[in-house]
Amino acid sequence: MWPRNLYSGPGGGLYTGPGGGMYTGPDGGAYSGPGGGVYSGPGGGMYTGPGGGLYTGPGGGLYTGPGGGAYTGPGGGLYTGPGGGLYTGPGGGMYTGPDDPGYMSIVPPWRVYAKYLAKMGMVHEARFILSQLEAIGA
Repeated sequence: MWPRNLYSGPGGGLYTGPGGGMYTGPDGGAYSGPGGGVYSGPGGGMYTGPGGGLYTGPGGGLYTGPGGGAYTGPGGGLYTGPGGGLYTGPGGGMYTGPDDPGYMSIVPPWRVYAKYLAKMGMVHEARFILSQLEAIGA
């Protein structure tokens, strides 16, 4: 999973052909027609009408009232008080105290990443990463 997201070959997250994350044809992640990831009509991820991810009315992802994703009051995603997504105290989304689970990355440790790059044929990139790790004594 790790390097696949940045892979621009067949099946990769940056691939622009059929099955790729950046494909602009039918069913592609970057397709702007019905069913596409950037479709702005009803049901599309870019739809600004009722139920759409970019809708600013009740129930919409950009709604600033109670229950909306952009709501700054209690229970809202942008709330800075206890339990809110932007709360810096225990239990908050921005908490960095002693029992904080820490930063989670989708990129594996560098040596593991280099191994996967080499397996995908990106040998030069893998060697470069490993040489830089050696240079800093890691």
